[in-house]
Amino acid sequence: MTLRISEIFGPTVQGEGALIGEPTVFVRAGGCDYRCSWCDSLHAVESRFRHDWAAMETEGVWAEVERLSGGRPLTVSLSGGNPAIQDFGPLIERGKAEGYRFACETQGSVARDWFAALDTLVLSPKPPSSGERPDWAAFEACLAAAGDGPETAMKIVIFDGTDLDWARDAAARYPSLPLYLQPGNPESDPAKPVDQAAATARLDWLVAEVLGSGWFRPRILPQLHVLLWGNKRGV
Repeated sequence: MTLRISEIFGPTVQGEGALIGEPTVFVRAGGCDYRCSWCDSLHAVESRFRHDWAAMETEGVWAEVERLSGGRPLTVSLSGGNPAIQDFGPLIERGKAEGYRFACETQGSVARDWFAALDTLVLSPKPPSSGERPDWAAFEACLAAAGDGPETAMKIVIFDGTDLDWARDAAARYPSLPLYLQPGNPESDPAKPVDQAAATARLDWLVAEVLGSGWFRPRILPQLHVLLWGNKRGV
């Protein structure tokens, strides 16, 4: 099974969503069916970077995960781009046989049978600021594909009040899904520093808006990796 891989890195900590802070090796797939206006991983999305992606067999990907982790089982996060446009089923099967856990984050636009083999599935539908419009039928298909296999949660990135209003409506569609909100990072260029004061202010605004309205369902998280490392890649 040949996979298009943008990068494999770690161990580091998961920076966002349901597994924030968890020791993780990342397998970042190359390619995506979305073009979000504020994407922070364009190197794994746009075709102009495709020559930087490696065509790797499942065993090659697995060997690199084992090397980075020293053969000590941890969580392997499948990210992108959109990892759901590729078949990571054999990699998951290979790793779980060795005691590794697998998580995946995807926007919920493509359903895959291998979702059911995950330990954690984070569906992250994109709000209006992204310039994309979620296909809720496809999102439903992702939930159906996952079934009772993984712990499934929804994560939404918030840039402004319009996004927040949209998130309320999206959350109301799926009242049983654990919900995570986080402020977006408008500066995604790895060569530019992150304004940490502005990042803290965005988080403070989001907390005040959510709690001030009496909406107590979401967990509100920072982007931990942005606070620690800014836009640096591979951490």
